[in-house]
Amino acid sequence: MNKIGREAEDRALSWLLRQGLVLVERNWRCRGGELDLVMRDAGVWVFVEVRHRGDSRFGGAAESLTRAKLARLQHAATLYMQGKGLFDAHCRFDAVLSRGDGGLDWIKNFLA
Repeated sequence: MNKIGREAEDRALSWLLRQGLVLVERNWRCRGGELDLVMRDAGVWVFVEVRHRGDSRFGGAAESLTRAKLARLQHAATLYMQGKGLFDAHCRFDAVLSRGDGGLDWIKNFLA
């Protein structure tokens, strides 16, 4: 991850912590995928994908959530849950979209 991506992830994490979520893991990797942030929101496991785009000339951060990226995210989350023995746990997928102006957009449960 480059410096800009790390800074976007840091801002997203800080913002989510202020919203009451609790960090469980950061940058969890497995074969075929990575989870940027694994968090808890009350009784729900939250898998957060952080995307940054400095400008929208080539599409914004939301457009970078391709089908292939979403499939890797779901695969990684499945492996994470299985590895932790969380077979019946409730989970959701959130995205935090970072803009070049420093702003963040939080999309809760974007795979619902």
